[in-house]
Amino acid sequence: MIPASFQYERVSTVDEALARLAALGDEAKVLAGGHSLLPLMKLRLAAPEYLVDIGPLDELRYVRLDGGEVVIGALSRYSDLAQDPVLLEHAPLLAHVSASVGDRQVRHRGTIGGSLVHADSAADLPAAVLASDAVLVARGPSGERRIPASEFFLGPFTTPLEPAELLTEIRLPSQAGQGWGFEKFTRRAIDWAMVGVAVAGGRVGLVNMGGVPLRASATESALASGASIAEAAAVAAEGTNPPDEPHATAEYRRHLARVLTRRALTQAS
Repeated sequence: MIPASFQYERVSTVDEALARLAALGDEAKVLAGGHSLLPLMKLRLAAPEYLVDIGPLDELRYVRLDGGEVVIGALSRYSDLAQDPVLLEHAPLLAHVSASVGDRQVRHRGTIGGSLVHADSAADLPAAVLASDAVLVARGPSGERRIPASEFFLGPFTTPLEPAELLTEIRLPSQAGQGWGFEKFTRRAIDWAMVGVAVAGGRVGLVNMGGVPLRASATESALASGASIAEAAAVAAEGTNPPDEPHATAEYRRHLARVLTRRALTQAS
């Protein structure tokens, strides 16, 4: 449980962070809240030679409205999002998911950007961002680019970000007045969800139903075709590949996906 040796660097601006990442290349990892990366380092599943700490960058910690979009800085913490009045009105799904984090330390130190870049299919925020039809903004040596959330999660712990790129903000359409729902099933309150479901505006994100965060495309298609909630929920597990483990088999997770999708859709309606 002791990480390999590494060199720690702390930056004070986004431009400084980008310069250091460009200079260090593949040997560096970005440290934000640390609750995703540090456990991997302790298990020696990640062994970067350099850690570039962007935690002090308050310029990436904000929530604001930009026309019809909600714009969230990548270093906004769960505790920030759970109480932000803009999110409570215009992105209540994200506010609720942030508030539901059981571990107090993670809630006050974990960041939305760190969770998304970690790309863990068992995490709640990626599913909520997918259901919110968000766009993720990255900055690098070639400037800024926007990546739809549906194209951001490429594989287990894998995203399209280049080594010299930094996720800077998340943009999503306002959900003011729209129905939303979030349901998850855990063994204990602080555990990762066996299965979770996030619903917003007819889009359905799934937690822990495959190697990557994903949408319930069969359910979304059924809803678009006029199916009832029960009919749409019945196909929630189609096209998924959930993990098969002793405490939660793949078939049990498929059952949970159908049940939780029906509950989340009912809540959203």
